[in-house]
Amino acid sequence: MSTLRTHDDTWDITAGVGITAIVVAAARAAETDQPDPLIRDPYARLLTANAAIGLWNAMRDESMFTKLQSADPATSAVIDYVRRYQAVRTHFFDSYFADLVNSGVRQVVILASGLDSRAYRLDWPAECTVYEIDQPQVLDYKSATLAAHGVKPTVDRREVPIDLRHDWPAALRDEGFSATTPTAWLAEGLLIYLPADVHDRLFEQITELSSPGSRIAVETAASYSGERRAQLRERFRKAADELALEQRVYLQDLMYHDQDRAIVVDWLNAHGWRARAQCSLDEMRRLGRWIDGVPIANKDEFADFVTAERR
Repeated sequence: MSTLRTHDDTWDITAGVGITAIVVAAARAAETDQPDPLIRDPYARLLTANAAIGLWNAMRDESMFTKLQSADPATSAVIDYVRRYQAVRTHFFDSYFADLVNSGVRQVVILASGLDSRAYRLDWPAECTVYEIDQPQVLDYKSATLAAHGVKPTVDRREVPIDLRHDWPAALRDEGFSATTPTAWLAEGLLIYLPADVHDRLFEQITELSSPGSRIAVETAASYSGERRAQLRERFRKAADELALEQRVYLQDLMYHDQDRAIVVDWLNAHGWRARAQCSLDEMRRLGRWIDGVPIANKDEFADFVTAERR
């Protein structure tokens, strides 16, 4: 279970699970600034300007990262790993969408979209529709921030402001979604923040809404023991104290650690999908983004990237 979550909690972009969207966008901003970036997100810095994310700011602040390297090399390796991981993850799912729109899919649903900017930065066919589902305050923050800078979507983007623990399929249909049209689904950076029952029900709902030819891409929930979570929390606390930073939220405290959630690739293959999994560690190595020295205990601590097609 999570130490901070409740069954009916809500959040905006500055609190709770909303902070994770800031951290992820900060990682995209940092990657975009690299000499040879895997991905380019020109809006990530706009979306994270003046965000207070404690040690995580070292991903995009080189002077802070240098100080952290001196104070705690192992924690700086974790920060660097997360930036690299997010770049690889974003690259993988960007490629997923590019392949699908080229194959003719024109209906897209991004679950728990957070500060995802694909509806603004990717090239989409004129007849495509992208539905973004998330908490109302998160969607409002993103659209208002980008609009204030004159940034417009490159696609018919439709917001679906609802919690995934509620009746999101009805809300999605209300915005024009058609269950008889092949759909490309994305669940990225989501499952670790869902309790097991909601996690499993989510895939049932997606399957009910997916016509043959639909696709889905999923980042699975990595597994950390209670001992490992405590070690990471203590490591971050000490490093933040060393640099005189306020570390208001520890991401591992926002995650659900239910052990009885379904194994995604197995569940999909048993329920009318053809699915395969790619270990994120292998993908990082394939793209030359793995670094040694990251204090990760075993392969279970790496998510899989699962893709599937509805039969």
